[in-house]
Amino acid sequence: MKPKTVYACQECGAQSQKWLGRCAECGAWNSLVEEQAVPAIAGGGAAAAAAGNRYSLAATAGPRLYEEIDTVVSARLTTGIDEFDRVLGGGVVPGSLVLIGGEPGIGKSTLLLQAAAHFAHSTGPVLYSSGEESEHQIKSRGQRLGSPELNDGRAPLYLLAETCLERILEEIGRLRPALVVVDSVQTVFSLKFQSAPGSVGQVREAATQLLFAAKGQNIPTFLVGHVTKDGSLAGPKVLEHIVDTVLYFEGEKHHSHRVVRAVKNRFGAVSELGVFEMTGRGLKAVPNPSQMFLAERPAGAPGSAVLCCMEGSRPLLVEVQALVSTSSYGNARRMASGIDQNRLSLLLAVLEKRAGLNLLGEDVFINVAGGMTIDEPAADLAIVGAVASSLRNRPIKAGTAVFGEVGLAGEIRGTSQALLRIREAAQMGFTRVIVPEANVAPDDAPPGCELVAVKNVGEALDQLMDW
Repeated sequence: MKPKTVYACQECGAQSQKWLGRCAECGAWNSLVEEQAVPAIAGGGAAAAAAGNRYSLAATAGPRLYEEIDTVVSARLTTGIDEFDRVLGGGVVPGSLVLIGGEPGIGKSTLLLQAAAHFAHSTGPVLYSSGEESEHQIKSRGQRLGSPELNDGRAPLYLLAETCLERILEEIGRLRPALVVVDSVQTVFSLKFQSAPGSVGQVREAATQLLFAAKGQNIPTFLVGHVTKDGSLAGPKVLEHIVDTVLYFEGEKHHSHRVVRAVKNRFGAVSELGVFEMTGRGLKAVPNPSQMFLAERPAGAPGSAVLCCMEGSRPLLVEVQALVSTSSYGNARRMASGIDQNRLSLLLAVLEKRAGLNLLGEDVFINVAGGMTIDEPAADLAIVGAVASSLRNRPIKAGTAVFGEVGLAGEIRGTSQALLRIREAAQMGFTRVIVPEANVAPDDAPPGCELVAVKNVGEALDQLMDW
């Protein structure tokens, strides 16, 4: 008898009995792929429960009272890379499942190979399973990195070129490693399914079985995930729900620095940030990102403002650049790199209405230097200041940093963690910080740094530059 097939959406996992050009659940076009249907378990509830026990994290006799459950606090394990440990929340939690995604060639495999080498040298054996490279390619990369942990011959780092899920799980059970790396989850397939690797069923099965192995054997596991054209993780969203931590590897190939950002973390702060520099010896942690982002900032140039932003629990200083020029085509352009373009349009409207600046016929270009992406409202005041500075061709006063949210009425609203921002600016040598009036406290000003409180856009522009 011909096996029954269904059409599964590769974006959301919804199934259909016939092929559709557009998924009825999530609206994605051309996302339905033919797969073999999984037969239902015969025998009703008892048989289904027996089958389900094979895939459960732990076999329990029944529900237990909240007060009867003992809390187990496990010591975090270090990867040997401080910035990577910071993003993970202080280190690797035993039994955790971490998914790291990023564009091809950005450095995911390089970072994990470095972390695996440190981990094998300091903690215990590591299994590095790759479905995209052979053992010889991985070792050639390790030799290029020149890491002493990789090349001293004493680190128990095991390489496995395998895409079969059952084979990987067999090696995990045999070696009992202290860390597992699977690169990548989209190349892994299970013999239970007839569909191709990377399909909804295969990705879900691979992630689920690796989760059970990580939790059941208390082994921290890293999964590498592919990304789509818009930068999101490929495959169904269920993949992100299964894992404990989701990390995104960001950066541009034309810049030397890379950013690892946590968008989900059950064991630490969300939106935590780690900054690395790509060198010939691999990825090097950057302990002071503010200094790196401001290293090439021109002194006294109109249209340049320094923003005190927060990424997770870390304060950063970045340069916001603006260029305002008269439009030649009668239709003014608005372009933004590193910030939301809709937010830029909103702030330009506020400047027109509340500050009296004529920007209707001007082209406005905004860039966050260094390739950073800023999405917090505290960046509003820096954008407003940079645009006004470029329009009037007047530089912002030397030694000034800013932060604050701009409302539609032109008011400057307070932001969170103001004291950390102010201290970071003072440590970097800035002598004036323009802050919202709601964030000023008598004891907040560090020695040698003046805090200037502003209530609206007009006051902020007066304090930022000499008109």
